[in-house]
Amino acid sequence: MSSGLRFRAPQDPDYDESLGYPDHLYVYTDAGNSFHWAATRPQEWPPNTIGRYRNSDPVLINYLVRLGVENNLHEDYLSYPQRALFDKVGVRDMIMETDPTGNFLLQGYEFASGRDWARLGNLYLQDGVWNGERILPEGYTAFVSTLAPAWKADRRPIYGGFFWINGDGGFPIPKDAYFMAGAGGQYTIIIPSHDLVVVRLGHYKGAPEGGEDLNKALALLMEAVPGK
Repeated sequence: MSSGLRFRAPQDPDYDESLGYPDHLYVYTDAGNSFHWAATRPQEWPPNTIGRYRNSDPVLINYLVRLGVENNLHEDYLSYPQRALFDKVGVRDMIMETDPTGNFLLQGYEFASGRDWARLGNLYLQDGVWNGERILPEGYTAFVSTLAPAWKADRRPIYGGFFWINGDGGFPIPKDAYFMAGAGGQYTIIIPSHDLVVVRLGHYKGAPEGGEDLNKALALLMEAVPGK
């Protein structure tokens, strides 16, 4: 989340709604080919200097994944995630929606059971190894859970490599924790120091109340599950 592309988002400190519908939401709803839309946004800052929560960056990484799967591996893009990842860790119910042109919208629109999110969390907890097979590249879990340089420069220690991190102690858990966060307060939280994965799912409408209860539950878990 530090490409520096101009991709207006409601989360921007200087967001001005009078300038029209934000790119961050447009890529979900009306961009057509989301890859093309993100790839044609102008540069706002030099890369890796400013950290901002903007959907352009995961969209473009997903674009690179599609190019690699189709042009280098010569495999089917839409079935590749199930074969290359989900089948290996026992995820059976993941649904990933696409834009109208068949590009996965992996900045959102992924739906799975709590058990399947927990399986993905445990893959990271186990440093990307499952049943003795290395699925994620060596060092990748350290990369995603380490504060990104641009966010460090921005004095906001909350983002790594497409994972949020607990660098500001926002959750009552150790600062080594990192997590996937979805709309409406959906979380998959990896806590390496306690060898623990926590999944929270809920209705969008009850997200604020759910967040309060999650904080209480996490504090109790830290008492119940000792650290390593």
